[in-house]
Amino acid sequence: MICRLFNVSSYVLPMPSAIAAVFGTYWWPLVFHSFHTLWMTLAGFVLAILFGLALGLAVGASRFLYAGVYPLLVGFNAIPKVAVVPILVIWFGVGWLPAVLTAFMISFFPIVVNVATGLATIEPEVEDVLRALGASKRDIMLKVGIPRSLPYFFGSLKVAITLAYVGSVIAEYNASKNGIGNLMARASADFNVPLLFAALIALAVLGVAIYAIMAAMERRMTGWASRSQFAA
Repeated sequence: MICRLFNVSSYVLPMPSAIAAVFGTYWWPLVFHSFHTLWMTLAGFVLAILFGLALGLAVGASRFLYAGVYPLLVGFNAIPKVAVVPILVIWFGVGWLPAVLTAFMISFFPIVVNVATGLATIEPEVEDVLRALGASKRDIMLKVGIPRSLPYFFGSLKVAITLAYVGSVIAEYNASKNGIGNLMARASADFNVPLLFAALIALAVLGVAIYAIMAAMERRMTGWASRSQFAA
């Protein structure tokens, strides 16, 4: 209604009908590039899980590592990842690898922090009781620490997957020949604003779907940690 009443140009704000027409015209490029972005995101996300889980367990289990490594992680996370993409392009060239590495770098920090927090915040009373019963530090870690950190871990996955999605799109926009980010860069260069909005909608739909999958996994794996009224 605003576009029609005020005669807003499609270069500024395209009408929903124009965006719907773009979906009909460019449906195959949108599908192709969306799945390319999805694969880059999942590849970086899997790397973030493996690296983040291992480092989080190590940092959370050792106060020495927690004090020494945690500030370095915070400093690394403070670096805008878009500033790292040109370096990745110099090292690895234009292609899929910068997108995967950017998705990895931007998403592993929440996993490390949450897993380390879950391990480092075990109640002292629980540790004292377990030691009195003859449990070793390894027993405490395996039987209490890791199960206790699972809700933190699966909660961090919901944040990490969306961040990985953002990272892959940023890298594709600057250093890729495929993906939604590259499609948006080309649409911007051609002043094809309806296609830009269609790409944004595709990103939103895919992002919501990925988040919903992570939320379902969290409920499935850590439902025991939810409050009874929420679980019901």
